Amino acid sequence: MTSETDTKPRVLVVDDAATVRLYHSSLLIEAGFQVDEAANGLEAVESAMATPFDLFVVDVNMPKMNGYTCVETLRSERVGTEAPVLMISTEDRPGDADRAYAAGANLYLVKPVAGDRLVRIATMLTSGKGTLE
Repeated sequence: MTSETDTKPRVLVVDDAATVRLYHSSLLIEAGFQVDEAANGLEAVESAMATPFDLFVVDVNMPKMNGYTCVETLRSERVGTEAPVLMISTEDRPGDADRAYAAGANLYLVKPVAGDRLVRIATMLTSGKGTLE
Protein backbone atom coordinates (compact mmCIF):
# COMPACT_ATOMS: atom_id res chain seq x y z
CA MET A 1 0.00 0.00 0.00
CA THR A 2 1.38 3.41 -0.93
CA SER A 3 1.01 6.44 1.25
CA GLU A 4 -0.47 9.73 0.08
CA THR A 5 3.01 11.31 0.01
CA ASP A 6 4.18 8.62 -2.43
CA THR A 7 1.75 9.93 -5.04
CA LYS A 8 2.52 13.63 -4.65
CA PRO A 9 5.19 15.01 -6.98
CA ARG A 10 8.35 15.98 -5.08
CA VAL A 11 9.77 19.43 -5.82
CA LEU A 12 13.06 21.02 -4.77
CA VAL A 13 12.81 24.81 -4.46
CA VAL A 14 16.27 26.40 -4.70
CA ASP A 15 16.68 30.09 -3.85
CA ASP A 16 19.00 31.98 -1.54
CA ALA A 17 16.21 34.37 -0.50
CA ALA A 18 14.30 32.75 2.36
CA THR A 19 11.14 34.75 1.61
CA VAL A 20 11.09 33.58 -2.01
CA ARG A 21 11.69 29.96 -0.98
CA LEU A 22 8.86 30.19 1.54
CA TYR A 23 6.51 31.81 -0.99
CA HIS A 24 7.17 29.24 -3.72
CA SER A 25 7.15 26.33 -1.27
CA SER A 26 3.88 27.42 0.35
CA LEU A 27 2.14 27.73 -3.01
CA LEU A 28 3.34 24.31 -4.12
CA ILE A 29 2.49 22.60 -0.82
CA GLU A 30 -1.00 24.09 -0.91
CA ALA A 31 -1.35 22.71 -4.46
CA GLY A 32 -0.49 19.21 -3.27
CA PHE A 33 3.24 18.90 -3.92
CA GLN A 34 5.87 17.55 -1.52
CA VAL A 35 8.47 20.30 -1.22
CA ASP A 36 12.07 20.37 -0.06
CA GLU A 37 14.20 23.51 -0.03
CA ALA A 38 17.82 24.45 -0.68
CA ALA A 39 19.47 27.84 -0.15
CA ASN A 40 21.97 27.51 -3.00
CA GLY A 41 22.98 25.30 -5.90
CA LEU A 42 25.47 23.28 -3.87
CA GLU A 43 22.78 22.31 -1.35
CA ALA A 44 20.47 21.46 -4.26
CA VAL A 45 22.98 19.07 -5.84
CA GLU A 46 23.61 17.42 -2.48
CA SER A 47 19.85 17.01 -1.93
CA ALA A 48 19.37 15.60 -5.42
CA MET A 49 22.06 13.00 -4.80
CA ALA A 50 20.14 11.77 -1.75
CA THR A 51 16.51 12.17 -2.89
CA PRO A 52 14.80 11.80 -6.25
CA PHE A 53 12.79 14.85 -7.33
CA ASP A 54 10.08 15.28 -9.94
CA LEU A 55 10.83 18.98 -10.48
CA PHE A 56 13.50 21.54 -9.66
CA VAL A 57 12.56 25.23 -9.25
CA VAL A 58 15.89 27.05 -9.37
CA ASP A 59 16.93 30.69 -8.93
CA VAL A 60 19.91 31.99 -10.93
CA ASN A 61 21.84 34.33 -8.63
CA MET A 62 22.92 32.44 -5.51
CA PRO A 63 26.08 32.09 -3.41
CA LYS A 64 28.33 29.00 -3.46
CA MET A 65 26.87 27.72 -6.74
CA ASN A 66 24.64 29.72 -9.07
CA GLY A 67 21.58 28.31 -10.80
CA TYR A 68 23.25 27.78 -14.17
CA THR A 69 26.07 25.74 -12.63
CA CYS A 70 23.58 23.89 -10.44
CA VAL A 71 21.52 22.77 -13.44
CA GLU A 72 24.63 21.88 -15.46
CA THR A 73 25.87 19.79 -12.52
CA LEU A 74 22.53 18.05 -12.06
CA ARG A 75 22.48 17.14 -15.75
CA SER A 76 26.16 16.14 -16.03
CA GLU A 77 26.23 14.09 -12.84
CA ARG A 78 23.23 12.11 -14.05
CA VAL A 79 21.35 13.26 -10.96
CA GLY A 80 17.97 14.68 -11.78
CA THR A 81 18.49 14.15 -15.48
CA GLU A 82 14.88 13.15 -15.99
CA ALA A 83 13.27 15.78 -13.78
CA PRO A 84 12.32 19.06 -15.44
CA VAL A 85 13.95 22.29 -14.31
CA LEU A 86 12.09 25.57 -14.02
CA MET A 87 14.51 28.48 -13.63
CA ILE A 88 13.11 31.69 -12.15
CA SER A 89 15.25 34.81 -12.00
CA THR A 90 15.20 38.58 -11.85
CA GLU A 91 17.60 38.51 -14.80
CA ASP A 92 15.89 39.61 -18.00
CA ARG A 93 18.77 40.57 -20.26
CA PRO A 94 19.16 39.26 -23.80
CA GLY A 95 20.74 35.82 -23.57
CA ASP A 96 19.71 34.99 -19.99
CA ALA A 97 17.02 32.53 -21.06
CA ASP A 98 19.33 31.06 -23.72
CA ARG A 99 21.98 30.45 -21.07
CA ALA A 100 19.39 28.72 -18.85
CA TYR A 101 18.27 26.44 -21.70
CA ALA A 102 21.89 25.67 -22.60
CA ALA A 103 22.48 24.63 -18.98
CA GLY A 104 19.56 22.20 -19.19
CA ALA A 105 16.52 24.14 -17.98
CA ASN A 106 13.14 23.27 -19.45
CA LEU A 107 11.63 26.70 -18.85
CA TYR A 108 12.91 30.15 -17.83
CA LEU A 109 10.66 32.72 -16.13
CA VAL A 110 11.38 36.23 -14.90
CA LYS A 111 10.37 37.22 -11.35
CA PRO A 112 7.90 37.97 -10.07
CA VAL A 113 5.85 34.95 -11.09
CA ALA A 114 2.18 34.88 -10.12
CA GLY A 115 1.35 32.07 -7.73
CA ASP A 116 -1.34 30.52 -9.91
CA ARG A 117 1.04 30.53 -12.88
CA LEU A 118 3.78 28.82 -10.85
CA VAL A 119 1.38 26.10 -9.71
CA ARG A 120 -0.04 25.63 -13.22
CA ILE A 121 3.44 25.27 -14.73
CA ALA A 122 4.67 22.96 -11.96
CA THR A 123 1.62 20.76 -12.45
CA MET A 124 2.16 20.63 -16.19
CA LEU A 125 5.89 19.89 -15.89
CA THR A 126 5.38 17.09 -13.37
CA SER A 127 2.47 15.51 -15.22
CA GLY A 128 4.10 15.60 -18.64
CA LYS A 129 0.80 16.76 -20.09
CA GLY A 130 -0.63 19.99 -21.34
CA THR A 131 0.81 23.23 -22.53
CA LEU A 132 2.71 25.87 -20.65
CA GLU A 133 0.28 28.75 -21.05
